[in-house]
Amino acid sequence: MSLPIEDYALISDCRTGALVGRNGSIDWLCLPRYDSPSVFAALLGDEEHGHWMVAPTDPEATSTRHYLDRTFVLVTTWTTATGELEVCDFMPHGDHLSNIVRRIRCVRGEVDVVEELRMRFGYATALPWVRRMADGDAEMLVAIAGPDALVRRGPALVAGERHHAATYTMAEGETIDVSLTWFRSHLDPPDAIDVEAGHLETIRWWRDWASRYSHEGPYYEHVMRSLLVLRALTDEATGGIVAAATTSLPEQFGGQRNWDYRYVWLRDAALTLAAFLTHSYVSEAQNWRAWLLRAIAGDPADIQTMYGLAGERYLPERELSSLPGYQGASPVRVGNAAVDQFQGDVIGEIMVALHAAREAGVTEDAFSWPLQRSLLSFVEEHWDDADHGIWEIRGDPRAFTHSRVMMWAALDRGVRAVRECGLDGPAERWESLRDRIRDEVESQGFDAARNSYVQSYGSSAVDASLLHLVQVGYCGADDPRMLGTVAALEHDLLQDGLLMRYRVDDASANGLDDFPPGEHPFLPCSFWLAEQYARSGRLDDARTLMDRLVGLTNDVGLLSEEYDTSTGRHVGNTPQALTHLAMVQAADWIARAAQGQS
Repeated sequence: MSLPIEDYALISDCRTGALVGRNGSIDWLCLPRYDSPSVFAALLGDEEHGHWMVAPTDPEATSTRHYLDRTFVLVTTWTTATGELEVCDFMPHGDHLSNIVRRIRCVRGEVDVVEELRMRFGYATALPWVRRMADGDAEMLVAIAGPDALVRRGPALVAGERHHAATYTMAEGETIDVSLTWFRSHLDPPDAIDVEAGHLETIRWWRDWASRYSHEGPYYEHVMRSLLVLRALTDEATGGIVAAATTSLPEQFGGQRNWDYRYVWLRDAALTLAAFLTHSYVSEAQNWRAWLLRAIAGDPADIQTMYGLAGERYLPERELSSLPGYQGASPVRVGNAAVDQFQGDVIGEIMVALHAAREAGVTEDAFSWPLQRSLLSFVEEHWDDADHGIWEIRGDPRAFTHSRVMMWAALDRGVRAVRECGLDGPAERWESLRDRIRDEVESQGFDAARNSYVQSYGSSAVDASLLHLVQVGYCGADDPRMLGTVAALEHDLLQDGLLMRYRVDDASANGLDDFPPGEHPFLPCSFWLAEQYARSGRLDDARTLMDRLVGLTNDVGLLSEEYDTSTGRHVGNTPQALTHLAMVQAADWIARAAQGQS
């Protein structure tokens, strides 16, 4: 059975990533990309669906773990009755193939170690053909199924029933390196990597990337780890940023709200770009902008909310019968039906991010600004269309207030691009429509009786996405209407001190979707609230909430999508890019507010 979500750590080569459990088992790995089919999928079932275990045989062994400073090199230290063992897990950076290395070192005494390898290609639909091959004086274990192949190097394993395993005794000072490498099955197995050189280069690369980090404030380490997470989720080759490393980790344990997040949501990626820019990672912003321009090139009417890592458009949602789901939460889904939705806020997120890039010195070219003008033409034609909103509601489209405000923001950045940056465009026309949208939002998206903006026109419900009104400059954090909205959010959506996205206990009755109600506080929204507190002068409240939120990170600083306050467990896909970038933004604003008070 899979572990609690918070018991997993990520290792990554910036193309894909593996989830390593506290028990020493790699339970999730897709190769060669985040959105490829899985090789290890015990996370969504059990060990029969694929895993790779390296751990002491002692059932009473205990472990602690940490990342080497400013890296994604994971070190797990095991203490047994007979000695101490250290396992260093990493994915070498810079190689054109995906490799996982497990460096096993006996620190003290003598330790018996078990290794168990169960390879299952194609979301556990294909049991590979495995054979032994000579590698000089050593031996390779080569597994092939269809187009995919793996080669495992290390101490000899013994074939069992649908798996390979071995137990070896390690003495103090002894080190064993075990590696697993993916390659195309029509090619010969690649040469063995130089583990020591790969280890040192991977540490150097992560630390060199982290050395550009700029932040001052009490949450330095948490912001640093969050930026590293965002980099780990950014594809090295294409610049695409996946929303999370996993699919189908449930929003409610045992429930059906299980989605595939291994794709590039324009909204999340645009917000990540802003976080990179704030912390001096301009080259990452440039790479993402290049990815964006390639992905959305063409007719703006064809723009999607999400794409594959290289900009792929065909991402149909389907259910897998081969995996039973995380602790029984089914169905397991790959692809995402949100790809076919109209979400009116997305162009606004793009235009806000690209304007921030301009302000940071990223220059426009002959392609980028004409494409943005084309996006604004689409806004002019479709600004009053109903949509599915930021939360990708699977019910009837609505006039969501947040979506209309993001249309306002798109036009606002267009106007500013012309007037502040000297670009060409019909600024007067965009300004007129921008002001018309504002008038509509103020009359139809605001409940005067509650002194609060509302989730959608004609509704009295509130929605945490309304906190974005301040973030995009639609209104001030201390605007009486926003303060009233915050009060309504606190009254309606706080659950044990953390913020829900919207009310889901009566979602079906409201026509939002046709899934059973029930989810947990959404961590990005809680960080947004902390940011709002800091912006509006409630610095003590911001710090109190922020301290609680960073306290929810697991032992290696990772956060998922949601948090179950009743059990203290992480919920939803992990690690979640939106959660970590919201943490970065909140920390930045708390630091600014603190400087303003000093």
